[in-house]
Amino acid sequence: MDERPVAAAVIARDGRVLLVRRAVEEGDLRWQLPAGKIEPGESPEQAAVRETQEETGLTVEALKLLGDRVHPKTGRLMSYTACSVVSGEAHVADTEELAEVAWASLAEIPVYVPYGLFEPVQEYLDAELVASE
Repeated sequence: MDERPVAAAVIARDGRVLLVRRAVEEGDLRWQLPAGKIEPGESPEQAAVRETQEETGLTVEALKLLGDRVHPKTGRLMSYTACSVVSGEAHVADTEELAEVAWASLAEIPVYVPYGLFEPVQEYLDAELVASE
């Protein structure tokens, strides 16, 4: 089993956060942040930027690392990086991985992610998404 850590991108734009729906559900994980395994020699920030491009076609840049944790649902080591959009429009670029993309408002996040987000991620979005309303 591949136990490489996973990097997730936290992308806020116009008062919304980018979420992706997996083509193959992992337990009750349906909607999540764009994410993928960190390649050897890659930083979590680089992996978050690369995975976002591969999955959604969106070009982003890493702003700051928000934190790491062992994901309560998957048991995988996760790293979360705040990113900003450089160019492009989000769409399902990797049809094997993704079924759908959505820009969710702060109020909509619990609908998409009922078990809640990692606290540092939620705190970052609370500040970012409210600031842009």
